[in-house]
Amino acid sequence: MLSRLILLFVTIPLIELYLLLQMGRYVGAGPTVALVILTGVVGAYLARSQGLVVLRRIKRTVSEGEVPGNHIIDGLLILVGGALLLTPGLLTDLTGFLLIIPASRTVVREWLKVRLRGYVEGRVVYIRKKP
Repeated sequence: MLSRLILLFVTIPLIELYLLLQMGRYVGAGPTVALVILTGVVGAYLARSQGLVVLRRIKRTVSEGEVPGNHIIDGLLILVGGALLLTPGLLTDLTGFLLIIPASRTVVREWLKVRLRGYVEGRVVYIRKKP
């Protein structure tokens, strides 16, 4: 677990910095900074609009008396995607857009459901009662 956190918080920002420097070297500093700002603005807009769509679906599903499982996972993926789009970097932007665009988000959601199902079914889960 610690090694994954180190990978997440140290290695990925170094890769992002390297990619941004390389991009700046090829297209210039101005366009690179403009791209980072543009992806942040577009990402915030997309995250908000997609989040509102999912929120309406959750409300509709609940009003019909059903459990909005897929929609809740979609909402979490949109939240993570929006946060990644606000983070400067090319890899985080690509990942953020993949989580916000409905078609690719569906693929990620189904993959995540399989992983979560395997995690729960493959291990013993203990539930403690509060004293």
